Amino acid sequence: MPDEEKEVETAAVPPPPASQSKKTIILIVMLVIVGLALAAGISLFVVTKVMGDIPAGGSEEGGDVRYHDAGVFVKLGDPKEGVLVNIGGPRSGKYLKASIIVEFNPAKKSVINEETNTLQPDAEVKVNDVATQFLRATSLEDFDADKQDEFKKQFKDALNAALGGGSVYDIYITSFLLQ
Repeated sequence: MPDEEKEVETAAVPPPPASQSKKTIILIVMLVIVGLALAAGISLFVVTKVMGDIPAGGSEEGGDVRYHDAGVFVKLGDPKEGVLVNIGGPRSGKYLKASIIVEFNPAKKSVINEETNTLQPDAEVKVNDVATQFLRATSLEDFDADKQDEFKKQFKDALNAALGGGSVYDIYITSFLLQ
């Protein structure tokens, strides 16, 4: 029996304090690492959900989009001269010479050639047709400088209607001569 008492005594003796403090430190470090990983995961989830709600391209309804991928810029008409059309009816004798640049959505493969970053042939015909018709049908009063934003919005909507919603990001007018 004395042997049994010795075994019980050695089992009940607490470990030395140095090994106990090492285990506590390791446990605390592990909890901190798990907490940081959990916080990073939650942050990543929240950021992706918030960023996922911001449109990345054109909207199908033609609404105003603030954030989108870099577009493909195409100058309408002659590369040097731009667009030259008569406006205000055939008897008005008024002509518009303008450099109009259209920013297209590169994700629209039916509009933009992915390899060359130029308009697809059928899209180019549609764009030129819509541009000529729109500019010729616009009255002289609509070309006033204070109506420029509305003019550009209507032009963008006309192009999106012909090419499909979200095809055009924006319209830029770099020169404008009405004579």
